[in-house]
Order: sequence, then C-alpha cells, then structure tokens
Amino acid sequence: MTGDDRRRLVDIVVQEMAAAAGGCGGRPAPSAASPARPPDAVETGAWRRAVRAARGTPLEVAALIDHTLLEPGATRRKVEKLCGEAGQFGFATVCVNPVWVPVCVRLLAGTSVRVCSVVGFPFGASTAGVKAAEARRAILDGAREIDMALNLGLLKSGELGLTADDIEGVTAVCREGGALSKVIIEAALLSQEEKVAACVLARAAGADFVKTSTGFGPGGATVADVALMRRVVGEEMGVKAAGGIRDLETLRAMVEAGATRIGSSAGVRIVLQVTDSLRSGGGGRGL
Repeated sequence: MTGDDRRRLVDIVVQEMAAAAGGCGGRPAPSAASPARPPDAVETGAWRRAVRAARGTPLEVAALIDHTLLEPGATRRKVEKLCGEAGQFGFATVCVNPVWVPVCVRLLAGTSVRVCSVVGFPFGASTAGVKAAEARRAILDGAREIDMALNLGLLKSGELGLTADDIEGVTAVCREGGALSKVIIEAALLSQEEKVAACVLARAAGADFVKTSTGFGPGGATVADVALMRRVVGEEMGVKAAGGIRDLETLRAMVEAGATRIGSSAGVRIVLQVTDSLRSGGGGRGL
C-alpha cells in the first residue's frame, strides 16, 4: 500500500466513524483495493435472501450456517462426526482448524458442503506473512473459505495502514485461490469507533465478509454489533455472526440485524428446532 493509499484510507475511516456516530448508514468505500471477488461471493440482496431463508425450511436455514469445530482438543472422531452432520443437514461449510482441512475435504467430497478454515486464529497476532502462508496452505489443502483474525494490536495502536496490509495479505491469497475471505474483528474487544474502522479496512482490502467474533474472546455476537457492521459495509459484503448462537431464535435475530452467515457449533440443534417449529405450525415463512 502506497503512502497516498494509506492517507486515503485514513480519511475514509474518519468519515465512516463520523457517519456511524451520527447514525448514518455506511457508504461504499472508494478503495484503491476493490478487486473482483470469486464467482460465489455475496451479491447485492444476499441479506434479504438470508432473512427469507431464516424463516424457511430446515435446508434453507442450514445453508446459512458454518458448522463449527474450533476447540483446540478436537479429535479426528469429532471432526468426522462434524462432517457427517454437515453432509446430512446441508450446512454451508464446516469450519475447522487448518490441520483438519484435508480430512474434511475427503469426507465431504461429492457434497455441497464447503470447507472453511481459520488463519491467525484466535488472537490475530501473527505476522502478515505468516497469515498469508497459512491461508495459502489451507487453500492448497482444499479450503474454499478462510476466516482470518484481525491484528487487534495494530488496529488499537492506530496503525491503520499496517492493519490493512495484514488483511490484504490474506484476501489477496484468497482471490488467487478462488476462496472467500472473512475478517474476524473480535467486536467485544473494540470500541464503536474501532469496530467501524475494522469494517472499513476489511472492505477496502477486498474481503468478502466481516465476522463478529472468534468465539474465544470475552463475548460473542450481538444484534447491535451485527447491525453496525451491516450499516458500515453496505449490502455488497457478507456479515458473519459467530459466538454464542445456539438456538433458532438467536439465529433469526442475527440475520434480521444484518447477518448473511452464522457460525455455530450448535447447527444441528438449530436445524432440528426449525423442523419442530414447522411440525407445530409455527415460525415458518410468512409467519
């Protein structure tokens, strides 16, 4: 990123912070990094489709969910169970640590379920080069989506250019490999202004999604944070809510606030709640 790009980015962040403070909606950032996204990237109107899907069939709800297993002690047996559930219920992805990507790719071959992995996880404090290498390895192993943890220390130090470079190092690798990129901002650790800045930087770096939380921070997704993130990034980017989403009611609240993807380790429970709701005649589309 050139010096001019850095100054321009700072100006954009300041403008967006002011807009958010005044309750205004986000505006598309005139970014020097506005590359084409992969063919399956989120399109305008994805949020509206997600709102409809969240009130739809079990399969439609499942397609909103990244079925997640990121605990450090996850075993092969747990990963195999995760993939079996994903294939059975039709989740959007399984989200696993990088070591399990090849296993998941093999187990999910022939299904519609993609494999998502994490980079710089969970603290985001790796160097930019290490994160880029980690993303490249995961994509080579078959990951089709990458959730990267933002460098919070750089962001909180006001090093906006370096924070943008950190993100761009991963989003560039994802574009080259045809994978979607998500930037985890760990909203529970940020001020309102920092949340806005993180979203603007992710958008400027060409990320496909911003994501609320790692699930390892002091708090998970909130409706207020999802709504703020949606206002800042506009309609063209995805917003992933993750952390503490363990039932259908919470999933629907997050989607109605602006989420187009949900990260949860309770995906099976949520989908079964949809089935129960439809059987009892409540909670379906149009209700």
